[in-house]
Amino acid sequence: MSYQAPVKDMLFVLNELAGLPDVAALPGFEDAQPETVHAVLEESARFNREVIAPLNVIGDRDPSAWREGKVTTSPGFGNAFRQFGEGGWQGVPHPLEFGGQGLPKLVATACTEMLNAANLSFALCPLLTDGAIEALMTAGSDEQKARYVPKLISGEWTGTMNLTEPQAGSDLALVRTRAEPQGDGSFKLFGTKIFITYGEHDMAANIVHFVLARTPGAPEGVKGISLFVVPKFLVNADGSLGERNDVHCVSIEHKLGIKASPTAVLQYGDQGGAIGHLIGEEHHGLEYMFIMMNAARFAVGTQGVGVADRAYQKAAAYAKDRVQSRPVDGTARQAVAIIHHPDVRRMLLTMRALTEGARALSYYAAGLADRAHASPDEATRRHCLALYEFLVPIVKGWGTELSVEVASLGIQVHGGMGFIEETGAAQYYRDARILPIYEGTTAIQANDLVGRKTLRDGGAIAKTLLAQIAEVEVELAARAASGGDAATFEAMRKHLAAGREALANVVEFVVSQGEPDPNAVFAGSVSYLKLAGIVLGGWQMARALLVADAKRASDPAFFAAKIATAAFFASQVLSQAPGIEASIVETVGDDHWLTLPVDAF
Repeated sequence: MSYQAPVKDMLFVLNELAGLPDVAALPGFEDAQPETVHAVLEESARFNREVIAPLNVIGDRDPSAWREGKVTTSPGFGNAFRQFGEGGWQGVPHPLEFGGQGLPKLVATACTEMLNAANLSFALCPLLTDGAIEALMTAGSDEQKARYVPKLISGEWTGTMNLTEPQAGSDLALVRTRAEPQGDGSFKLFGTKIFITYGEHDMAANIVHFVLARTPGAPEGVKGISLFVVPKFLVNADGSLGERNDVHCVSIEHKLGIKASPTAVLQYGDQGGAIGHLIGEEHHGLEYMFIMMNAARFAVGTQGVGVADRAYQKAAAYAKDRVQSRPVDGTARQAVAIIHHPDVRRMLLTMRALTEGARALSYYAAGLADRAHASPDEATRRHCLALYEFLVPIVKGWGTELSVEVASLGIQVHGGMGFIEETGAAQYYRDARILPIYEGTTAIQANDLVGRKTLRDGGAIAKTLLAQIAEVEVELAARAASGGDAATFEAMRKHLAAGREALANVVEFVVSQGEPDPNAVFAGSVSYLKLAGIVLGGWQMARALLVADAKRASDPAFFAAKIATAAFFASQVLSQAPGIEASIVETVGDDHWLTLPVDAF
């Protein structure tokens, strides 16, 4: 089966949970009306189903190849990327003045999810290009914007992000690539960058590299890093391509998954120096690169949702077809499709509930980003930006970790056939496994959540979200008291309240213990991130439950499924929150594992 984008569920989340009508009322987003958005999503679904998804298995079996400095991408990728650019998909959230569609990030997020669900390896190229465009729009000069942004939006050129070096993984203070000024405003760069996604390929005429490097006399550490734009081919004054720049791909990695995506080792300056130009101010490179990183981190969280949904769809289809064993309740004397067995249903509903919770949280965050960008009120912009930035590490960390869990469950649903490559379930697991690693591991996201997002403001933004969850609890209690499906609403209220209390206690623990016992706090940081994802995802599922109940008569089958999935999330996912809280706060006074001698490992 080919990928079928869940357009109906996406529209539900966009309109009912993420606030698309309010976003569409903001200046600049007037085109994001219901009919337009519906049409965009339907066309995106068709394009990904017919053009992109069929290349997923092809790319896995016939991956990108390197030979003599050149990379040949998987069969069909070049033609598909040309259609992607011509269709305007790269430009969905980017400014009209540079050739984009000017639609909200919220709408683009749904399109991005589809692309990643259809073909994760393919989607990585547009992901990095989006980050490059955002960096230019924020820190680039007018000349740099005019030179690069239209070509990046059109898909004629692509962008990369060059941070990592052999000796400098996540610790960018160790970056050694150097940039020597030439006296005419340009610099020559020398160094090696590794793990550069689509650092070399044959799908576009030019590749625009965004490179972290040090200028002569720069301060040590991250404060001495600057950002440079270094194109594969130099760009003439009239916009035409000039001579080849001194940046070359010396190899590509052989990976567990995302095999069609070329992960390049790039060498700068072996033939006299790669010509680059400074972006923004000298020594502010990490600040600008973080714009790309933040955009990429959010997008990777969306990748997690996409891969999880694809794995769920495949597992559900298999479970309906695979006949094995009689039902345990004796309702049939012959073997039945495995979807009738309780544990298979548990696995499928776990996959579905986690995916829907992560989708709702990521779309909600995207709506906040649009408000932070376009609201006419400055206080609203600041508040929404703070909320969005708090959610980014959770969207990235929780959304990617659960994608691995969901993909693993997909293999389990298939049984022994899931372990056989020909069925396709294993590819989703292999592809998903990179997501909690790149653009900052889960621990890095968790450290960000603890340090920059909780300790820095004393937990203020976290408490704002907790207050919003409490408001939903009141609504759930009122709905339970009004009759109808009272048990479902009371169960959701009970588990959501327990989750909120658990998260509130952990926030207080982080704030109170962050200085006196940082090891204990950071030892529990990934669990804190997981807890935040579960509780905030549960909050969105509770909101979905309320809407589904109010509207169930208009579409009984769709809303009954929403109610059942939300109820499952409450009892099987949210119910984990108090246990996670205990595992975090009890690290104080129980530090045996932190003090275990190194030799004991």
